[in-house]
Amino acid sequence: MAIQDIAVIPGDGIGREVMPAALRALEALGTRHDIAFSFTELDWGCERHVREGRLMPEDGLDQLLERDAILLGAVGDPRVPDHLSLWGLLIPIRRTFDQYVNLRPVRLFPGVRSPLADPQGLDVVIVRENVEGEYSEAGGRVYRGHAHEMAVQEAIFTRRGVTRIAEYAFELAERRGRGLTSATKSNGIIHTLPFWDEIVREVAARHPDVEMREEHIDALCAKVVMQPGSFDVVVGSNLFGDILSDLAAGAAGSIGIAPSANLNPEREFPSMFEPVHGSAPDIAGQGIANPIGMLWSAQMMLEHLGHEDAAADLIAAIEASLADPATRTRDLGGHADTDTATRAVLDALG
Repeated sequence: MAIQDIAVIPGDGIGREVMPAALRALEALGTRHDIAFSFTELDWGCERHVREGRLMPEDGLDQLLERDAILLGAVGDPRVPDHLSLWGLLIPIRRTFDQYVNLRPVRLFPGVRSPLADPQGLDVVIVRENVEGEYSEAGGRVYRGHAHEMAVQEAIFTRRGVTRIAEYAFELAERRGRGLTSATKSNGIIHTLPFWDEIVREVAARHPDVEMREEHIDALCAKVVMQPGSFDVVVGSNLFGDILSDLAAGAAGSIGIAPSANLNPEREFPSMFEPVHGSAPDIAGQGIANPIGMLWSAQMMLEHLGHEDAAADLIAAIEASLADPATRTRDLGGHADTDTATRAVLDALG
């Protein structure tokens, strides 16, 4: 029997409400597919920061190092500034463990209503560069408090970083067979994005079977809304991938169902899986959060760990639950609470 050692970080807000759904589903799948899960729950997050001044202990990364994977619910609390919650937990994990691929699939499930007039064919995977780009610590502020105060933020693009994310995206596009789009803005950002374009084209030359096109990010956002079925794999920088994946999730009906995987493809370090929706303090504690994003993230973890049959069962159960209007949560136009939506998936798993 395979034993999977999973670090569980429920985090903040609705993260604590949706994490139990994922654990219950994994336990059910473990029984069916002969997989033993060892869950270690860690009370890291903004609540800990309020108590102790840190989101995780000093040896937190060492505690994660030998795990097979990390499940994260959400991070964020109105009492803690967003830049502290992000740079105190999520980004250190991503960068220390070289989780340079942020994988965000978006699809329109049968029965789920999209706000788009014609969402047919919406089935896209956004490959976001996850450890450099626009989200860097390079820069600073000077003349604080004066009329001429100034802030400078540097974007960091490296040949190694752009090459490896492009290679991952092209290999994924080869398997899916519908082409690749590179998100850019090289007409306005004159150094980093032309550099990005040059390297993506070099990688494209090594994958002649993949039809590649470049789209400026502003036009790309418009086309995702107007022609959602025309995209399959989209590769973008840290900032562009972040924004585009939330836009696509909204087009698919709700950010509440959107998953993500922070991958170290070489498996030298553990990868981390989390829903996109964040801690949602406006609905936390009401029992109405959509658990699908967390469940789909767990499904991506199963795929990464090599449990393809279990992953296939879970995505099928998610699809079956969403097909029933009675078990959809409010963000999808239904009235089900978190427990009801969770039970629907578990029932579909049998």
